[in-house]
Amino acid sequence: MKIVLSAFGSLGDLHPMIALGIELRARGHEIAFNTLEVYREKIGALEFEFHPMRPDLDPERDRQLAREIMDAKTGTETLLREVLLPNLRPMYEDMMHAVRGADAFITGEGVYPAASVAEKTGVKWITTSLAPGSFLSPHDPFVPPTTQWLKHFRFLGATVHGAMYSVIHRIVASWLGSYREFRREIGLSENHDPVFKDKFSKLLHLAMFSKVLGKPQPDWHSPTLQTGFCFYDGQADLGTMPEDLQTFLDAGEPPIVFTLGSAAVMDARDFFEESAKAARLLNRRAVLLYGIFNDAPKITDENIAAFDYAPYSLVFPRAACVVHQGGVGTTAQTLRAGVPHLIMPYSHDQPDNAARCERLGVARTIARDKYGRDAAAKQLRELLADLSYKAKAVEARKIVEAEHGTRVACDAIEQILRK
Repeated sequence: MKIVLSAFGSLGDLHPMIALGIELRARGHEIAFNTLEVYREKIGALEFEFHPMRPDLDPERDRQLAREIMDAKTGTETLLREVLLPNLRPMYEDMMHAVRGADAFITGEGVYPAASVAEKTGVKWITTSLAPGSFLSPHDPFVPPTTQWLKHFRFLGATVHGAMYSVIHRIVASWLGSYREFRREIGLSENHDPVFKDKFSKLLHLAMFSKVLGKPQPDWHSPTLQTGFCFYDGQADLGTMPEDLQTFLDAGEPPIVFTLGSAAVMDARDFFEESAKAARLLNRRAVLLYGIFNDAPKITDENIAAFDYAPYSLVFPRAACVVHQGGVGTTAQTLRAGVPHLIMPYSHDQPDNAARCERLGVARTIARDKYGRDAAAKQLRELLADLSYKAKAVEARKIVEAEHGTRVACDAIEQILRK
């Protein structure tokens, strides 16, 4: 059967979809991708059919917008009000074109016209979430980027957190005038919430994250299947392991790996320079993965290596620990590697993912505005000295490895296709 996979966002949003695409193609299905134009070459290298999705964002061209989207206080609002909601009609048109002749389509977060496409075409629609915060369950409270101190008040219970979320729902509902107008224009009911209660498929929703990060809650949408993480890190397309990095890893003790994923790295500021200084204070080897759109940090030597990209699954297991931004893709790879984390969260789900890793006992967190040579070195010294972080990371790795998220998700998808 023909299946369209639709994703909007960073590589952290796209890679789990690619994992599904590769597995579903191996099972004999025809796969097409509907995603940002900037990923055309990547999808082409995998020999999948490609359909572009507007808005046509380019991380290099739109660096200032990328920085604004990652802002802890206003990033989520900027993404919704300045990027997604003004582009509902072009996104809808692109999706309608992509699903023509398809038997099913599978969508990620933020693809707000998806429900409308399903209603208009009758194509089977399956939704996905990559992090537990997507459910905004008061039984398992989300840590918002604007109020990260709430991570200390989980004890307040579902009633209090539910009241807080009601306020968030009302605020976001006030932004959705353009969405309601869009629904009216295409002949559908405007009484529809694409951000919260109506974003899930009635056929199947896949929670594509490990139970070590978050377990099912009584108010989760039904039907939801929690699969575990669906891993892919670019090795089958353009993401090769640098030969010099392999040599560096083989030449000495496990390094500290510093990375900001594929989105937060657009606003790295002095992160890599301060990280290198912290590693020197600790007399530790380090790897700086500084991103394909940034200049190489100049603060390197025989103990500090810098590369624009490397597959996380090949590097993280060789690390003493990983310092990262808390994006769910990077978090998942660090959990699979079984090494401790130091997390410096930016926006969106990152503070919540960081808090979950803290509670799991595998990570410490540091505020973005506090990150510097001395503060990072202090946190890393304590993290590496306390062997309980490593022990708990190894236990988490065993759970993640046993879940086989991609296989479980594809089994469920095929059950829907057979109905």
